[in-house]
Amino acid sequence: MTAHNAISFSEDQAAAWDDIAVVLRQSGVDLDESLLQPSRSDASSVLAVVGKAGSGKTLLLAELYRALEEAGVDVISGDWEGRKKKDRRTLAILAPTNKAASVLRNRGVPATTIHRILYTPVYDPEYEKIAEWLAGQGDKPEIEGLTDVALDRAFASYQQNKSIPAALAAAGLRGSDFITGWKRREEPLDIGFIDESSMLDKKQFEDLQEIFPTLLLFGDPAQLPPVQSEGGMVFETLLENRVLKLNRVHRQDADNPILDLAHALADPQLDFYGFERMVTEAAERDERVVLAQRVEAGLMARSPALVWRNATRIRLIHAFRAAYNAPEDELLEGEPLICDGIELPMKHRKKRLDLEARGLTKGAQVIYLGPGRKPGFSRLHVFGAEDPQVSAASIVKIEQEGDEEPFIPFAARMGATFLHGAAVTIHKAQGSQWDTVQVFAPDIYAASRMGRVEAGQPLWKRLAYVAITRAENQLRWVVRNRLGRPEGPLTVDDLRAPAAELTLSAEEQI
Repeated sequence: MTAHNAISFSEDQAAAWDDIAVVLRQSGVDLDESLLQPSRSDASSVLAVVGKAGSGKTLLLAELYRALEEAGVDVISGDWEGRKKKDRRTLAILAPTNKAASVLRNRGVPATTIHRILYTPVYDPEYEKIAEWLAGQGDKPEIEGLTDVALDRAFASYQQNKSIPAALAAAGLRGSDFITGWKRREEPLDIGFIDESSMLDKKQFEDLQEIFPTLLLFGDPAQLPPVQSEGGMVFETLLENRVLKLNRVHRQDADNPILDLAHALADPQLDFYGFERMVTEAAERDERVVLAQRVEAGLMARSPALVWRNATRIRLIHAFRAAYNAPEDELLEGEPLICDGIELPMKHRKKRLDLEARGLTKGAQVIYLGPGRKPGFSRLHVFGAEDPQVSAASIVKIEQEGDEEPFIPFAARMGATFLHGAAVTIHKAQGSQWDTVQVFAPDIYAASRMGRVEAGQPLWKRLAYVAITRAENQLRWVVRNRLGRPEGPLTVDDLRAPAAELTLSAEEQI
């Protein structure tokens, strides 16, 4: 009995599994026999599994991962790689953002970001002995300054999390103690699974093809293409027989009104007014859909309001800050931020890689926990990161309406840059999910009035589809330009934990 029979795949999932199994067999992994063999082909192979929300892409990815692990394939996390074993086969499961990777990790799939595979950490040789011991590649070491109790804590952590950095942190070490730098990956891996591949740009796709002879993309063709793309998604460039299509799997999303609404958008006859009537009807019969009269400020601190127009985003951010009586010249603890990139000169490339490895990549969702110990530093909680607490040099910009320059409440001379995150554009929300999502419907209506079409689909439908499928449990379709005042002050009590400092070394200080 094959694995897909055991878990009752749908017909299209089972067919996709069989097609993928053929490609994996050519790369030296036999799923049916749980057997590793030499690769039968030197040619690279790219397949895509595409389907809309609820079609079972994540289930298929998860089961493929488990089957590969059972067959003896080494799963590469990007945290640490030990000595290479002869004839081993490797798998890495990647997503474009930490938030997207965390969605998979929450489902038991050891995903990491593309960045963590493109660049590998360089460990201090002394502490690497601990990593080798934890991974079963060496004896228990004796490390100056670390007691047996500390090593036992590291061992217990590794048994639970299978994370070398987490284990070393449990022993009382900081990342700056055991990771001395980062380097571009030199040796290729074997198999790569890429989730949320609709977010990939051409350069990322090319980088991944250099690393993985066998590449499997998982994506949703109904989402929005990357902002800086040439108009399409990377899997749309593949030959038709290399794209495996999944249809909706009703038993896996039974009675889900949010997915019902998402799939209704495929009807070419449906206009905005008809769709909003469907939202209204869904709200009347199911509490998971709410026809809201205002944006709730209390929800925006953890789940940003989703908008299309940048002007709407800026207005909602200022309304949010006013609702919490935030001063103009500083941030309150608990205010949400969105990482907008890293501003560092080339000579600080190592520090850039350190920041990115800790999750501070463009688009990362962050909560401000307060000022750091040094001027211009912030203590931050990075959502989706495996080690979410970090202190980093920060440049925080609060954009103003119209043509006014952004107001910068405080700034380091260089470091991670942030925009306010109480509201974000739907484009930037791709790859993320939240328990409750507020969608600002007047913006979707404005897009429908413009009549724009992207990749053969009205823009408003793509926007609505992406926005509502960000909701895990409740969709709030906001129909009025109003803001509900919060019930209490901002808080970070649920996020507090010791933060690991990310600072420039003495010779790097400017």
